[in-house]
Amino acid sequence: MSLFVTLTEDGYVLTTGGYILTAIILAGLLVIASVAAKKKTDRKGNRSMSTKQLVFCAMSIALGCVTSMLKLYEFPFGGSVTLCSMLFICLPGYFYGLTAGLLSAAAYGVLQFLLEPYILFPVQVIVDYLLAFGGLGLSGIFSRANYGLMKGYVVGIIGRYIFAVISGWLFFGEYAWKGWAPLPYSLAYNGAYIFAEGAVTIIILMIPSVSKALGRVKEMAIN
Repeated sequence: MSLFVTLTEDGYVLTTGGYILTAIILAGLLVIASVAAKKKTDRKGNRSMSTKQLVFCAMSIALGCVTSMLKLYEFPFGGSVTLCSMLFICLPGYFYGLTAGLLSAAAYGVLQFLLEPYILFPVQVIVDYLLAFGGLGLSGIFSRANYGLMKGYVVGIIGRYIFAVISGWLFFGEYAWKGWAPLPYSLAYNGAYIFAEGAVTIIILMIPSVSKALGRVKEMAIN
């Protein structure tokens, strides 16, 4: 364990080996997501090269990362309302289906961990980064449905919310407001920023020009 993390007065921090391992995991998830996306399109008769899927998945993750830094409101104990960052992480699932969506969203979680690692326990890292952000990949369930992006986005943010609540309940209960038990606190706290951003994004997606533009992007991604 000392090869990858070290214990300080402020908690666990990544070592150089830890950063290298995280970067390797991130690259691996992206490659696997690209392969999964290519297999998905191959069954539908498309001849797209896997490099194309890799580029679209990587661009979505990059845009999600950039917009995650554009915070409309930041909460004191973690979590923030960003400029539609969750939407960009839902796009690979919307483009290529569930497997590629989950892997791309998990890769985004690894990247967030690489940029701002916060380690209390190994299980907390898995829940906070791989599972919570990976839940956004559930958008792929509706990749071929009517209004698939809207439906997928709602399911994706619910997936993230569930794991964020579990993390808050299990690992951050000490920060609960006075008179609040850890679980109700986690439900309210995580719901405040996740669903606030979700509501803003849904309003944006309801603008016809935005939905049409994203539909054209999907055509470019899969054809």
